[in-house]
Amino acid sequence: MSTATHISEEQYLRTFSWEPDAEYVDGEVRTRSMPTYDHADWQQAIQRWFVEHAKEWNVRSVSELRMRVKPGRYRIPDVSVLDRANPKEQVATIPPLAVFEVLSPEDRMQEMYEKLEDYVAMGIPQIWIVDPKTSVFKQYADNCLRPASRFDLSARGIQFDLGEIAALLQD
Repeated sequence: MSTATHISEEQYLRTFSWEPDAEYVDGEVRTRSMPTYDHADWQQAIQRWFVEHAKEWNVRSVSELRMRVKPGRYRIPDVSVLDRANPKEQVATIPPLAVFEVLSPEDRMQEMYEKLEDYVAMGIPQIWIVDPKTSVFKQYADNCLRPASRFDLSARGIQFDLGEIAALLQD
């Protein structure tokens, strides 16, 4: 669930201390849901999986990186997988290879679909959500969320069973 405050894009970019963290959508500052333990555990497991393979796949994995998905819109995915060949950006403008959103109990699907469409508009090739309650990964493509068990970015030689990530969850 998010609450909205209206400010300019410049003011949003100058204020990096939103508590809780916030996205910017067409003049509105939208606070993000406060994470639960399960949310944080999944976020950490996803990031850890990609960090463990960072050199092999020539990627960087970061959590909560602010990105300009299109003019007037800034989103903050739970985990972003970046091409290591690209320069580091404090606010990403180069599309990541993949983004992951971990669902929170307060998330509204209408808002989530809007966010997923923003990722499409940015040109992100792999867009994923995971539901901590069910441990189900879904990939967003062609305006549809579909359950999936494999991550496949063949062009980069990155393929794996998503269950490998679940194995990294803490007991």
